[in-house]
Amino acid sequence: TARRDALLRMIEDHRARMARLEREAGETAARRSALLAEFDGASEGERLAAAVEAAVAMAAGHEAANVEAESALASAREAETETRAAHDEARRTADALATEIRTLTNLLKSSGGDLWPRLVDALKVAPGYETALGAALGDEIEASADEGAPIHWRGLPPLSAAASLPPGVERIAKFVNAPPALTRRLSHIGIVSKTLGQALQAQLQPGQRLVSREGDVWRWDGFTAAAEAPNAAAKRLAERNRLTALDSEMVKASELAEAARTRFEAARSAVETASRNERDKRDALRAATSSVEVARRAFATHERLAAERLAQTSALDEALRRIGQSLSEIRDQHHGAESEIAALPALESLQAELTELRNGVNRDRALYAEARSTHDGLEREARARTERIRAIEAERGQWTERAARATAQIEQLSRRAEETRAALQDLASVPQQLADKRLKLMDMLAQAETERKTAADALATAENHVRAADHELRAAQEQLSSSREQHARLESRLEAATQNLEHCERRIGEVLQCAPQEVVAAAGLDMEKIPPQEEIERKLSGLREDRERLGSVNLRADEEAAEVGKQLATLIRERDDLMHAINKLRGAISSLNREGRQRLLDAFGTVNEKFGELFTTLFDGGKAELQLIESDDPLEAGLEIIANPPGKKPTTLSLLSGGEQTLTALSLIFAVFLTNPSPICVLDEVDAPLDDHNVERFCNLLDAMLERTDTRFLIITHHALTMARMNRLYGVTMMERGVSQLVSVSLPEAEAIAIAS
Repeated sequence: TARRDALLRMIEDHRARMARLEREAGETAARRSALLAEFDGASEGERLAAAVEAAVAMAAGHEAANVEAESALASAREAETETRAAHDEARRTADALATEIRTLTNLLKSSGGDLWPRLVDALKVAPGYETALGAALGDEIEASADEGAPIHWRGLPPLSAAASLPPGVERIAKFVNAPPALTRRLSHIGIVSKTLGQALQAQLQPGQRLVSREGDVWRWDGFTAAAEAPNAAAKRLAERNRLTALDSEMVKASELAEAARTRFEAARSAVETASRNERDKRDALRAATSSVEVARRAFATHERLAAERLAQTSALDEALRRIGQSLSEIRDQHHGAESEIAALPALESLQAELTELRNGVNRDRALYAEARSTHDGLEREARARTERIRAIEAERGQWTERAARATAQIEQLSRRAEETRAALQDLASVPQQLADKRLKLMDMLAQAETERKTAADALATAENHVRAADHELRAAQEQLSSSREQHARLESRLEAATQNLEHCERRIGEVLQCAPQEVVAAAGLDMEKIPPQEEIERKLSGLREDRERLGSVNLRADEEAAEVGKQLATLIRERDDLMHAINKLRGAISSLNREGRQRLLDAFGTVNEKFGELFTTLFDGGKAELQLIESDDPLEAGLEIIANPPGKKPTTLSLLSGGEQTLTALSLIFAVFLTNPSPICVLDEVDAPLDDHNVERFCNLLDAMLERTDTRFLIITHHALTMARMNRLYGVTMMERGVSQLVSVSLPEAEAIAIAS
């Protein structure tokens, strides 16, 4: 019966396998025909090769155009640099003249509280004669020509011609355009050289006087005054003449500045046009290069697909051959099994006896399985209870040990707290000692105030002592902190070693059932013949690994192996997909890095160029540059600022003075703003480290930035010069106690109102 059933199962299996092989043969033949019909390798390969050649030719043309655009951009930038220098120079000249004119105008402007205008403001004197007129008139020139003033010049008719000046002396009125009230006074004043003044003094009539252009005075009554520094009236007259000359110079400077600005704007427009053209050419080159890469990848993909299709076709042919061979073998086996089953005798007579015996065996097997299951359950329960009791005892011992260690740790922390309090008490007197020393030094300084030089030396010595004491205190504190840290590290290492020792003793007691001192005697070892510890540990580790490697017998090993095989195939497929994704991601990262490097280098070059220009403008000379350091890759390199102010060697930013560092930093910040303008910029106390001259340079740079960009600058400052150059001021005032109010003033409007009044 078993043989018959086996043959019947074999026949059914043969039929199923033949049907499956026939179906696989049909599917394989269909897939082969579909592959041959789908892929036309020759025409597609020729088309892709032609596309690659066309993309390469286009990229070469764009590369040549990009080179020409870069050359044009470099030429435009050189022209812009030259015109910018001329424009900045002309603008600086015009700004300097405007500042001087504004200053002189403010100085010469009459005070709004004067009821009667001074006569000096109505005088016009020839250049070079200001000092002579000021010496001749003295403080009387400050009086008013209005007869309603308490002190004024009253207009009187000229004196008779009899009161003439000595021969050869010119009247000073010839060089002065004055109101009628000064006619009589100026008719009695002559202008002479220093050599003739003293000789002609004796010939003067009453009321007459002689003056030199240098300011010497010889009066008719014998009063003589040597030339000194010009008085206020002379300076005021000179400043008026200077203001008149500056007006004409300002007109010429403004014309030159406007012409330079026009040339600079044209050059800057040319640079922007060339930059846009170069950027377009570079984008076109990048697009053409990308097209070449795309065409090459498509061509390579086509070649790879062609190779894959050829390999698939060969594999399908081999599969068809193998399927046909297997089908022939299975058919032969099928015919043999049918012949063998036909030759088997009939066995129906033994079927009843076999069924009865099988039923008895099944009943006995069921009883045995039930008894075996009950026995195994009781045995497992007993073993689990025993292991649980042992685990509870072990946990109890561990908690006891942890409680003891916690008590010891608390005692140790208490001792450390006491030591810390004692150290704090020892250090509590140190600040008082330093305070006493400081009081003594302040007393010495107060007593030595009358002898400033000696007191300064004593103060320097005392400050050195204080710094030395502070240094010693910091060193002591650092040493104390280091000692505490080292003490804590040693305590932690001691605690770890103690715990490790206790763990080893506990393991020896659990495994060997003896004390650590009895291990050698219990093992029967000779201490002189014991191998090194490393060899013992290595051998023990190997034995443990061998034991763990053996493990227990697994009855489901075949099924688990099949499942692991399926998981392995899935993991391999996922790994291949992951490797493909990794390669694709790496290519994208490489492309991004190339693009980032190019953009970073372009931006770095632009910022470096503008940084050098602004640095030269702020320092009236010198040069500065940015350098990439520490790596050849721009994405990983650091940045170094090299500055070379006029008269100094090139050095890093940290070695410059505070003002130089501020100007250099401002140059870099404004260079970034010129490269990538922002709508608004807030500068908080940037002029604090600068002196008045550098503040003026900073304000000039702000004016230049306003002309070159559309950025609005908000400046927080306490410097008067900076506030004087702003367009609008904002401040907070407290008119009433506890009530703050925001106040704003437009300086151009205030200046216009002041001029109008």
